[in-house]
Amino acid sequence: METTKTITITLIRKTRKRKNGAKAARMGEKMKITLKDSSVKEYAQAMSAYDIALDISEGLARAACAAEINGKVEDLRTVIDADCTLSILTANDKEGLQVVRHTASHVLAEAVKRLFPETKLAIGPSIDTGYYYDFDHEPFSREDLDKLEAEMKKIIKEGRKLEKFTLPREEAIKFMEEKNEPYKVELIRDLPEDAVISFYSQGEFVDLCAGPHLMSTKGIKAFKLTSSSGAYWRGKSENPMLQRIYGTAFNKKEELEEYLAYLADIKNRDHNKLGREMELFTTVDVIGQGLPLLMPKGAKMIQTMQRWIEDEEEKRGYLRTKTPLMAKSDLYKISGHWDHYTDGMFVLGDEEKDKEVFALRPMTCPFQYYVYKASQKSYRDLPLRYGETSTLFRNEDSGEMHGLTRVRQFTISEGHLIVRPDQMVQEFKDCIALARYCLKTLGVEEDVTYRLSKWDPENKDKYIGEAEVWEETEGHIRRVLEELEIPFYEAIGEAAFYGPKVDIQAKNVYGKEDTMITIQWDALLAEQFDMYYIDQNGEKQRPYIIHRTSMGCYERTLAWLTEKYAGKFPTWLCPEQVRVLPISEKYAEYAAKVMDTLKENGILATVDNRSEKIGYKIRETRLAKVPYMLVVGQKEEEENLVSVRSRFLGDEGQKTLDVFMKDILEEIRTKAIRKEEVQEESK
Repeated sequence: METTKTITITLIRKTRKRKNGAKAARMGEKMKITLKDSSVKEYAQAMSAYDIALDISEGLARAACAAEINGKVEDLRTVIDADCTLSILTANDKEGLQVVRHTASHVLAEAVKRLFPETKLAIGPSIDTGYYYDFDHEPFSREDLDKLEAEMKKIIKEGRKLEKFTLPREEAIKFMEEKNEPYKVELIRDLPEDAVISFYSQGEFVDLCAGPHLMSTKGIKAFKLTSSSGAYWRGKSENPMLQRIYGTAFNKKEELEEYLAYLADIKNRDHNKLGREMELFTTVDVIGQGLPLLMPKGAKMIQTMQRWIEDEEEKRGYLRTKTPLMAKSDLYKISGHWDHYTDGMFVLGDEEKDKEVFALRPMTCPFQYYVYKASQKSYRDLPLRYGETSTLFRNEDSGEMHGLTRVRQFTISEGHLIVRPDQMVQEFKDCIALARYCLKTLGVEEDVTYRLSKWDPENKDKYIGEAEVWEETEGHIRRVLEELEIPFYEAIGEAAFYGPKVDIQAKNVYGKEDTMITIQWDALLAEQFDMYYIDQNGEKQRPYIIHRTSMGCYERTLAWLTEKYAGKFPTWLCPEQVRVLPISEKYAEYAAKVMDTLKENGILATVDNRSEKIGYKIRETRLAKVPYMLVVGQKEEEENLVSVRSRFLGDEGQKTLDVFMKDILEEIRTKAIRKEEVQEESK
């Protein structure tokens, strides 16, 4: 089969030469190449992008990774035979660096095939942070990755040239079948029958790929394999679980080292790691995936946020409800969830066998609708704002779950507003204002993006309602965001099945985006639930509904804040706000008295009575990320003082206990976010 490849390459080159020569002869004039700086190069014959780079400068040709021809990124091997704009890309360009990383993924694949010949290849693209490649193989250990790195270095040092060749679809299938690469065969079979399939070879190794790639493996200057994990083939849980190796590559060693330091930082911020170290939560196999146990510290933090949100909503006119955690299937059939969302629900029973089938609730809306329907409402009663701290259940795919970010049971600051149509816009704006207040208070308002999540008119079966209703409601939301001068982007297919929404998005430390807060415009479900109010003329009218969260999911928010603050939470949120450190056992009684006084005033305080040196206790308190430590000894006891050390200013000196309490209580009351000004205190 290697012979076929060589013949194909030769034929392509000869054909190009004949075609290019004929074209030049027909034209009888030089082709004009407009470069990045707007200068123009003229050539009498066809030239590859690499040859043009070489003509411009040998240094540029050495650094070149790819070419942008008329706005499209192409191989340097690409032959140019007509006027065009041309930009030679190096690793300093985003697109050029992507080519370096894509080539590194092929080098990784070759290294895997050398060390583990029976491995089957799947896909290996470049991504924003580097590249990955999926393999049908047993899980890779860190030791395996180190061996693969060493093999990659050998391949790079060999300086293998990358050559592109093409085959008709059927020949390409046969080629990959002979190589016993079933995943590649599947990819090719998905392409049109008349497709011409491209491959890249680097010595004996050949991979299915559209490119572009470097001219040689020597173009990879600095790389690292960073991690490995499981990944379903094509992202679908019904497909085989493959092993994904992540890596990155840069133009310079210094850039790589800077990135690896960044990775170390985000690893230390990862709530899945840090939250366990700080004893905020844990998971247990026998309980189940996606069912975290909140430990006392994590539970305290969520309790603090919950009380804050419930009090804030009450100030804004919300009425509390408490509704069941499950309902009969009949309820979900009325709402439409049974037809559109059953796969995401935990169903208890079988409709073919059981008289009644129940399901754990994935949302609270239909329950609160029946609170509304319990009595007749007048137009004077609206708007009605119902709020509930709701425990919900969603049957997430096992591959999607991560720490507290995506779980199967979670608690949410859920609410539904039943309003007259003339009240809808203002109430929707007020819901956005509440969400923005929550984000600002938590210190994350600059870390979010706003998305208008729309329906997909190409997949109408996924939704209820007519097209004109969807277009009208999406238009209302668009105008609201524009009036509030909130930057936003639009996403087709992200709406719920019954209405468009504003999704407030945030990324975790690894760059994965999640929805933190949702505010949804619903003009449809009131009809399905026969909800109405009596207008001023005594007529029945359908209300509109706003589905919203004020802060979103408490578990996900805790994960977000853990990563945002690297565990050094604002004082008002901390499960331990003050730790009292007696210098020796002689002052344990005074330390206990200080702690009791703090607790009596609503401050979360503990005392460290261990028989350890004070320096050790201070270091331990820093590692625990406690905002304040109060050191007490003879002078402090005699004069009713405390020596204050904080994460913020370091040694703040001696204060009376009353002065310290006044200061910290004001900080807690205002939910202040103090800056970490002393670096050594946060190490």
